[in-house]
Amino acid sequence: MALLRKINRLLVALLLLFLCLLLHSALLRGNTHTEPLRSLERPPRPDAVIPVLLCAAEERLGAAMATVNSIHSNTDADVFFYIVTLHDAVKLTRQYIEKTKLRRIKYKLLEFNPMVLREKVKPDSARPELLHPLNFVRFYLPLLDINHKKLIYVDDDVIVQGDIRELFHVQLKPGHAAAFASDCDLPQSHESVRSIGMQTTYMGFLDYRKQEVRDLGINPNDCSFNPGVFVADVDEWKRQTITKELEKWMSLNYRLNLYSSALVGGVASPPMLIVFHDRFTRLEPLWHVRHLGFSPDWYYADKELQEAQLLHWNGPFKPWTFPVAHSDLWERWFIPDPCGRFRVLRAKEREEEEEEEER
Repeated sequence: MALLRKINRLLVALLLLFLCLLLHSALLRGNTHTEPLRSLERPPRPDAVIPVLLCAAEERLGAAMATVNSIHSNTDADVFFYIVTLHDAVKLTRQYIEKTKLRRIKYKLLEFNPMVLREKVKPDSARPELLHPLNFVRFYLPLLDINHKKLIYVDDDVIVQGDIRELFHVQLKPGHAAAFASDCDLPQSHESVRSIGMQTTYMGFLDYRKQEVRDLGINPNDCSFNPGVFVADVDEWKRQTITKELEKWMSLNYRLNLYSSALVGGVASPPMLIVFHDRFTRLEPLWHVRHLGFSPDWYYADKELQEAQLLHWNGPFKPWTFPVAHSDLWERWFIPDPCGRFRVLRAKEREEEEEEEER
């Protein structure tokens, strides 16, 4: 009997132990099911840094700062600005940033040495401003003090209305070092473009009377692209020695005048057109709505301007001058120069300047 009682107590103890194990297992399974639900409710991981490169010429500092402001204000992504300028403008650029609301941005100032352009650029353009050394910074991406493998380049006459992360996430095709907007991707503007002498093909940029140009085998009717806005794979750029190729064509033009007398004018676009011919990824057209600066009477419908993710006043009529088209879209992002050097010219100021010149 004593043995039987011991066996019964042992069985009861085992039964209780078994029930405890079942209860523990059920609780464990419950925790396992609820954990993924909690993880889905956690905030998403922040995007990686989005590097943006632009130039800030001393006489156009306000323009570059408007570009920066538009980018910074229209995204919650972590944007890092590489701002390239010449030595004399470093202090002014830093003051413009630190004394305005732009002091919240993350940035790095880089000095560009114009000596790298020696015997590559000569002053023979109808628009001398296109010969500014900073117009050629985009040629030298791997040589700049940049710590990113991919970046966005924008001109200083650009306003970004969309979220810059969308542009940064453009997937470049294998073997492509950059993505540009094709000049044939905005058919609604072709007639207007032609009416003011602007070109959408290689014929408008290269001098096909020159044998060196004909030897390229590029059809003069091929669509050109605008290098004022692009996404670059810096590693691929370096691997393909793009900078060396661009410098080769700059030097050839310096000696042979291959494109500086072309209809469009300027010497910064043709080398890019040559080197990247049929070797670039296309950007969505709304990420480079351009030609706003080629005529003071240029007109885009309100719907087109609202849908545009990026506006570009390429051409001689800049949004900080007068006359100009759609200046209101630029002025909303302009931040007055704390040093008072850069100012926006409008009708009244223009009249005063003309009166002063007549005296």
